[in-house]
Amino acid sequence: LYSLTDSSDPEPEGEEADGPLCLTPLQKLTMDMHKDDRTIKELVIGRRVGFYKVRGEIGHGTFSRVKLAFHALTKDKVALKILDKTRFDNQAQRLLSREVGSMNSLQHPNVIRLYEVVEMPSRLYLVLEYAGGGDLHNKICNEGKLADNTSKITFSQILSAIKYMQHNNNIVHRDLKAENVLFTASGCVKVADFGFSTQVSKRSDTLDTFCGSPPYAAPELFRDECYLGPPVDVWAMGVLLFFMVTGTMPFRAETMGKLRRCVIQGTYSIPPWVPGPCQRLIRGILKADPLERCAVDQMLGCDWLLPVEFPWSLASPEPASPLQGLSDSESRDLVEEEETEEVRCSLEKLGFTSAHLLNNHLNNCRSPLTGVYRILLHRAQRRRGCDSLPVVRGMVRDPKREGLRAYRGLRHTSKLCVLS
Repeated sequence: LYSLTDSSDPEPEGEEADGPLCLTPLQKLTMDMHKDDRTIKELVIGRRVGFYKVRGEIGHGTFSRVKLAFHALTKDKVALKILDKTRFDNQAQRLLSREVGSMNSLQHPNVIRLYEVVEMPSRLYLVLEYAGGGDLHNKICNEGKLADNTSKITFSQILSAIKYMQHNNNIVHRDLKAENVLFTASGCVKVADFGFSTQVSKRSDTLDTFCGSPPYAAPELFRDECYLGPPVDVWAMGVLLFFMVTGTMPFRAETMGKLRRCVIQGTYSIPPWVPGPCQRLIRGILKADPLERCAVDQMLGCDWLLPVEFPWSLASPEPASPLQGLSDSESRDLVEEEETEEVRCSLEKLGFTSAHLLNNHLNNCRSPLTGVYRILLHRAQRRRGCDSLPVVRGMVRDPKREGLRAYRGLRHTSKLCVLS
């Protein structure tokens, strides 16, 4: 569908045709894919998919396998999610379309990125960002519960991703669980697997499909009724937080029926050694009534997360003056221009010309040029600290909270106060 040869260059004639040709990496790769027997064989047997060299399997699901791969031009590692199209029914096709649509619109430090989609007659390949640090479920099962500061850093990144998805894109994940929280080698959190995600026109829209893993499912899902999407993700975050700080699940049962009763009744207990601010956050999230659950912004401002400082802005603050807003906007534009120029130079070195850029839309995830562009852009953003971790700076002093604590201390120790 997409030609990656630049036909604008004249063919060498006469004696020049017999001389050595200086091929760009792109031209050499394109020639190998058409004429080199070894490369063609790798393409036929599945050791190559498009511009990607396929290696060993790193995961699997009900309808998919995930393999490690390398981009033949940029040499970057990627995760190749392989789906068997012959097993798709209409519902699976709809879910896949939603997954691709959701991931194609998301670009956040804590969300796994979609680089490219490669379609073959019987298989579909999603080329994803590679996170080589394992997942949260295996981490806790192998190493036990997380330390308090580690829990803060991990949970705040999940919260950052969900805020971005809900507030900026109206996307509901609907399958948040420890297995879908991945880590990079540097420890940066990446929310993955958008197979059950959906985009709503507004946050008050109701949904009616039971999605996700039962231990993370909210009570309204078990009651088989229409539900609001954002509170379902919030409930799953509460279960994740409980799992992180205790190493166990809040709702456990031998059968699905018992688990359903347990979740609907909201019967769970928090160990006393969990810090008080964290206990209050868990109780604020795991409320049976979805309208009473903590909102994302409330969680970001809770006592437990006050010491966490993000290396990037979670929301665009209101500028103190129009001049400040203009300055901030100009600064962001300057950074984007620098990244764009860096990516353009890298593309030129690989052999992509202005003709390639004109003939391929970079918002089309099914173009191989889009895959190269997004990989190079992500590389440039990482160099500028895109995947930097939040930092816990110690207790943040809030005068209002300190005054309230002092008042409570006086009230409980005063001889004039009678406690009932």
